[in-house]
Amino acid sequence: MDYREAGVDIEAGRAFVEQIRTLVQSTHRSEVVGGLAGFSGCFQLPVGYREPVLVSGTDGVGTKLKLAGTLNRHDTVGIDLVAMSVNDVLTCGAEPLFFLDYLATSKLNSQQLTEVVAGIAQGCRLAGCALLGGETAEMPGFYQPGEYDLAGFCVGIVEKSQMLDGSQVQVGDVAIGLASQGIHSNGFSLVRKIVNALPEQTSPSRPWDIYPEILAGKSLGEVLLTPTQIYVKPVLNALRAGIDIHGMAHITGGGLPENLPRCLGVGKSLQIDPSSWVIPPIFQWLAEAGQVSMDNMFNTFNMGIGFVVIVPPEHAQQTRSWFDSEGIAAYDLGKVIEGVGDILGIP
Repeated sequence: MDYREAGVDIEAGRAFVEQIRTLVQSTHRSEVVGGLAGFSGCFQLPVGYREPVLVSGTDGVGTKLKLAGTLNRHDTVGIDLVAMSVNDVLTCGAEPLFFLDYLATSKLNSQQLTEVVAGIAQGCRLAGCALLGGETAEMPGFYQPGEYDLAGFCVGIVEKSQMLDGSQVQVGDVAIGLASQGIHSNGFSLVRKIVNALPEQTSPSRPWDIYPEILAGKSLGEVLLTPTQIYVKPVLNALRAGIDIHGMAHITGGGLPENLPRCLGVGKSLQIDPSSWVIPPIFQWLAEAGQVSMDNMFNTFNMGIGFVVIVPPEHAQQTRSWFDSEGIAAYDLGKVIEGVGDILGIP
């Protein structure tokens, strides 16, 4: 017997690394030291920091990967993978420096996984960070044929004196919500349950291929696979332009009620007006198709707000205009009030 007969093809793995080499190199920054295929990735800290703080984040894509597999479209989930970590790192004001990925599959499918890595590289370019390295694991018998899983890890940097930790947020500050691109990468276990419970379709054969009228000519699968928005460059450029941001939150699993309190500090709450932004049609479709209450919708999904920045009231108009100019719709969600860290006004 040999390793190939056991289901692991080392030569195919080496060929795969060579195939993605150009994709990885397209993300490199000047601080990257060395090349691909070493035992580790090396990165030199940028110059100019007096008290640099390294900030780390890790995440996956979750069961959205099931949808990518069903539709045989793998070019967007890599963007999701990067977005979930870099947006988290961004919330304390840090610039993402480099990213590493872990990709595990039953049997290496070079074409499929190259699409995945192309998405990861695109996500890194959008975030301005280097794809420093990664690991591809071939694990026959552990995953179903054709399945794969993804995990990612990001490191960023921020000057200690400029780090946001919740203490900067003041009563009277305004929460500015930045629009999401839809579902992003959370809540897909509920999404799949809703879709799989739909009445049997005569045509098309798969429920993911239906074209609900509310989605304006797009298929359900197409809308749900829209990748997570990466907010890094617009937010960092806003900070560099002098916009006084006191706090930030990445709206992921648990929605606004769970994620907004994490940036408020002690003794503060947020009074939100849910009518102040446009909720994308996909959320209305999910609520109706699955008979999901608004309470459960807001506690599961981002409901159209993917990221929140908290600014002094005198900077609210400037902040909205800034992100509008960057192509991201921005809304006044509400104000910071005295409280116990809860979010008021959510249905």
